[in-house]
Amino acid sequence: MTETAKTKKQFLIFLLIAYGVTYVMGILTWYGSTIPVEMSIFPSAQMFYPAAGVMLAYMLTEEKDSLVPKWFYACFLLVTAAMIALCILSVAMPQQTVTMMEQSVSLWAVLSQYVIIGGSILCWIPLLLSGKKRRAAYGLGWKKWKASFFCILVFLLLYFGRAAAAYAMEGEPGAILEILADPSAWIYMLFLVVNFFLAFAPFLGEEYGWRYYLQPLLQKRFGMRAGVLVLGVVWGVWHVFLDFFYYTTPDRGLVMLISQMITCVALGIFFAWTYLKTDNIWVPVILHFLNNNLTLVIANDYSVEVLENQQVTWAMIPSALILNGIFFGLFLLSKEFRRSHDKKL
Repeated sequence: MTETAKTKKQFLIFLLIAYGVTYVMGILTWYGSTIPVEMSIFPSAQMFYPAAGVMLAYMLTEEKDSLVPKWFYACFLLVTAAMIALCILSVAMPQQTVTMMEQSVSLWAVLSQYVIIGGSILCWIPLLLSGKKRRAAYGLGWKKWKASFFCILVFLLLYFGRAAAAYAMEGEPGAILEILADPSAWIYMLFLVVNFFLAFAPFLGEEYGWRYYLQPLLQKRFGMRAGVLVLGVVWGVWHVFLDFFYYTTPDRGLVMLISQMITCVALGIFFAWTYLKTDNIWVPVILHFLNNNLTLVIANDYSVEVLENQQVTWAMIPSALILNGIFFGLFLLSKEFRRSHDKKL
């Protein structure tokens, strides 16, 4: 098999998993929303699919390469399959509940958290045992400590800066300071450090697919800047079923999708900048983890339900476009995006 043929086969496998499985499960997401069932499992499971596509592609096409971290890939794929199974079971048997802290909660939601935590811990073992050489060969090594921590710090400053600006535009300029004055916010953020190691798998699931695999391909095809913009759009579209049937209600699905695409393009630019600057996939993985989990701090609501059935309107779009463009989109002008790239795949 020629390198071109192998690259095309890898890309096809990636698409079949990252988008094919996502959209098949998207139909189940729609059906589940009509019953209704516990929907929080679906977005968590979907995060695994992009990396699963990359890993399966490499396992099927690079079988002669001794550097492929096969045990880590196999472990990650097993966790992905378990998450898919829980999504199916949550729709097939929606009434299964357990009592926790004197409240009745979905059995499948509880099991999904066990799978994510247990799966993340389990995945660390073959990943660490695979050795530096294998991790480096397939983009899983940690690089450039100083630059990596610098990028994380910049993200945190911009993230809270954007939140402060958003509250100010709503007539509450001191809201972010009031939120950060609450000790519970700092306790929550402190626990995030530990929680990352217990729940990294879904975030690697997206970033290993988007930033490590797809970003270089699109940049080679469309150029350094246009490739990242295209990635932001396709990343946003990838959320379409969640936008219509989880993050909000179907009548607000279109505006949610537009809002999602704005966020994905802007964050995609910044995540791409950090990846180009550090060549360290763990930086965008950490940033993705922080972005999703700090939402609860910004909203001053530490319930996971804050992500579901959001009240989005068309009036919110201009401010979202301006704030995301200023705080994250302007990084598209940085020197990291001025590198030349071969235009051919």
